[in-house]
Amino acid sequence: MTHTQAWTPLEIETESIGGCEELVERITGMGEEFDKLLAAEKGLVFRGFGVTPADLDQVLDTLLPNRLAYVHGNSPRTKVGSNVYTSTEYPQEFTISMHNEMSYAHAWPSRLAFYCQVQPGSGGATPVVDAAVWLDSLDAEVREAFADGVRYVQNLHDGYGFGKSWQDTFETTSRAQVDAFLDRTGATWEWKADGGIRVSSLRPATTRHPVTGTEVWFNQSDQWHPAGLGDDTAGALAQILPEDELPQNVTFADGSPIPAEYVAQIRDRGLEHAVDVDWHSGDLLLIDNVLLAHGRRPFTGDRRVLVAMSD
Repeated sequence: MTHTQAWTPLEIETESIGGCEELVERITGMGEEFDKLLAAEKGLVFRGFGVTPADLDQVLDTLLPNRLAYVHGNSPRTKVGSNVYTSTEYPQEFTISMHNEMSYAHAWPSRLAFYCQVQPGSGGATPVVDAAVWLDSLDAEVREAFADGVRYVQNLHDGYGFGKSWQDTFETTSRAQVDAFLDRTGATWEWKADGGIRVSSLRPATTRHPVTGTEVWFNQSDQWHPAGLGDDTAGALAQILPEDELPQNVTFADGSPIPAEYVAQIRDRGLEHAVDVDWHSGDLLLIDNVLLAHGRRPFTGDRRVLVAMSD
């Protein structure tokens, strides 16, 4: 790693001929020191090891000892392996703004691993931002407005409609299993006459890292807010659906609206302070999901990045 005044993830390169075996041996050889390294560096990039799709399970078993399913996830993905998913399937010409994975949920993964199976033709970096820097970059007025947290609202259809179905979201076709899951989360919900479900969840806007104690910006208000869609898309949706029927929406904790200018500031300052991780086939990126938020830059070509997560 080249040390500069600005933070960047630590890059770890092969010391010999590379390969899955060297990477696994180096990680396992560090023992508990590996966990300390990740907490200190926030993100680790593994380059030159030439990890293949056939190697991926072994490497992920080492990096993420307890891989999690993407249950209650709100972004469109495809499950491609044992709790391995495509990264968010969003049109390649758009930027995906910064976010900590599942920060809207009652529980979230502590680690994320990204694997580049096919490098993009151009662009397509994964930007990462120090979530404490993101918090500090926001105006005091914005931070104070979010002091009581945010309320997320999901309208999940029964198979036909805008956004995700509840079956895809909860990876089940059983209403009883959905009820049991939500009962543990502190959310409120109602099954609707059309077979869909509306879920409302009150969550904090910031959190503290369990090891370092660092306070970080930790919510997805800008991604769930209609203003985050852009004027054209938000305007088109408003012609089709009332705000309380949108696939997802967010308000302040008391139900009052979040100003669009707050949303723009949150989105723009996260991207402004982000560091891009460029991809080559076989690369891996491991991040602490509390200390770092991530996103995606626009790209051309056939980019394929897979993601897995653990507690």
